[in-house]
Amino acid sequence: MTKLKKGFIHIYTGNGKGKTTAALGLALRAAGAGLKSYIAQFMKEYPYSELNSLKILSDFITIEQFCGDEFVYKKQLPDAIEIKKASEGLETAKSKMLSENYDLIILDEVLVSIYFKLLTVEQIMEFINMKPATVELILTGRYCPEVLYEKADLVTEMQERKHYYSRGITSRKGIES
Repeated sequence: MTKLKKGFIHIYTGNGKGKTTAALGLALRAAGAGLKSYIAQFMKEYPYSELNSLKILSDFITIEQFCGDEFVYKKQLPDAIEIKKASEGLETAKSKMLSENYDLIILDEVLVSIYFKLLTVEQIMEFINMKPATVELILTGRYCPEVLYEKADLVTEMQERKHYYSRGITSRKGIES
């Protein structure tokens, strides 16, 4: 079985489109090399299209969703139930990371989860500090706290220069959802 000799920490952040897409692309590439990925999606309880396509690769990629984002649209802070679901999701991801069954661990939208107070920087720092040497760890989401940049080996900031949302185009199935 293929294993990584050294795992690095990636951050995909910024206001531009493509953070989740980049992380999913990395999982797809890893699957092609025989590596296994675990993806924990935060603030995404919607049936995004990637859930359907990743079923085909379920021998190599496992994906789970934890906590929703309705509070954002309501312009409220998350309630205790959503905070608990996020913390439980992070604990699940931690057990997957420490299981030695996965080569890549992707915490999708975990950074924006900090911003919206579902998770804390301290929880993420603890998670990072527990990363085994051979696991690749990918964190995605807007509003990355500065302190996490220091822990990362690779930081990509997606910058929006132009987006059709500003013309009133809504999320399209298969492209944004």
